[in-house]
Amino acid sequence: MNDVRTHDRPVVTSTDRDRTGLRIVRLANFVTPTSGGLRTALERLGRGYLAAGHRPVLIVPGDAEGDRDTEQGRVITLPGPALPGTGGYRVLADRRRLRRLLDGLAPDRIEVSDRTTLRWTGEWARRARVPAVMVSHETADGVLRAWGVPPAFAAGTADRLNRRTAWAFTRIVCTTAWAEHEFVRIGARNVVRAPLGVDLDRCRPGRRSTALRARYADGARVLLLLCSRLSVEKRPVAALDALEELRGAGIAAALVVAGDGPLRAALERRAGERHLPVRFLGHVADPEALADLQAAADVCLAPGPAETFGLSALEALACGTPVVVSASSALPEVIGTAGAGAVDQPAAFAAAVRGILAVPEDVRRRTARARAEGFGWDRSVDAFLRAHDALPGSRPAVPAEAR
Repeated sequence: MNDVRTHDRPVVTSTDRDRTGLRIVRLANFVTPTSGGLRTALERLGRGYLAAGHRPVLIVPGDAEGDRDTEQGRVITLPGPALPGTGGYRVLADRRRLRRLLDGLAPDRIEVSDRTTLRWTGEWARRARVPAVMVSHETADGVLRAWGVPPAFAAGTADRLNRRTAWAFTRIVCTTAWAEHEFVRIGARNVVRAPLGVDLDRCRPGRRSTALRARYADGARVLLLLCSRLSVEKRPVAALDALEELRGAGIAAALVVAGDGPLRAALERRAGERHLPVRFLGHVADPEALADLQAAADVCLAPGPAETFGLSALEALACGTPVVVSASSALPEVIGTAGAGAVDQPAAFAAAVRGILAVPEDVRRRTARARAEGFGWDRSVDAFLRAHDALPGSRPAVPAEAR
């Protein structure tokens, strides 16, 4: 562990100086021990950067200060306030302290995974002449619409936000063409595509256990699974509505929910009031246990309309389990023919589940796995490093003054 206090300068240790490669400082908000896709992506990319000979440093908010060496590189935690109503999400709110930390780290590159409260770091990077990458983990207008903002107003607000983001950063990384569209719409020319990946060794069809399936199905013919943070933008209530629709059509289905969040209590009340067979597991911390669940399910549900990639959906495919996703999101692009997209209505989700179940089990599970095999983390790491000009043969970054 680096014995360094993060509020002092310098913060570059002798161990860090002895390493070669680029110091890639990554900043992220909304990351907790119970976070899902973002936490997984940060960890796997950090491991990949480290394996490629670079020096990744991740800065995240927490309830206390910390600085440690991990398998994904150095992780610095700065105290940050919790946002009310988000289930424990924290933000890096002390700009002065974070600016001092960045000055002391002297990064060769920065990578930012929050396009709202951390957008100012792109301006810091311009002044410091440090190439900066913003990772678009969600679409701005999609998030605004998920919170009930009218579509026209959401689009206009998103365009203004995205113009400032595209100006501040050397490159914008989008994980799908769907996510890229809102930057194409404003004419941004510094957008690159870099898909995320999936652990094809941990997530595999061979994990499927009929005993585990029977335990969670509890006599039901169909076992559905929702792996999601239980928050407004993820629309978890759509999974309960789809279950109710299926049961109303005479299909004996049960639902397992792996995830936690501010909506959990309301969802539990809804399931109880409607006598729906739903089992809430909370956050499943063990990735092996989560993969067992994903393999045991017959169909996984991913109803979030603002998802730009959907790692849990891809993990389900890797486990051989098809997925029904929101047609409003990027996930139809990710899952291809290994699942189904549905408009954001209970009847449509239920119909999509029935359509998947009509396909022979061996065919649908084989198709799901084949789709996932195109998304290894090695490909993702290479694409992100290329965005950082950190691979041999990468073209140089566009100078800030020339943008």
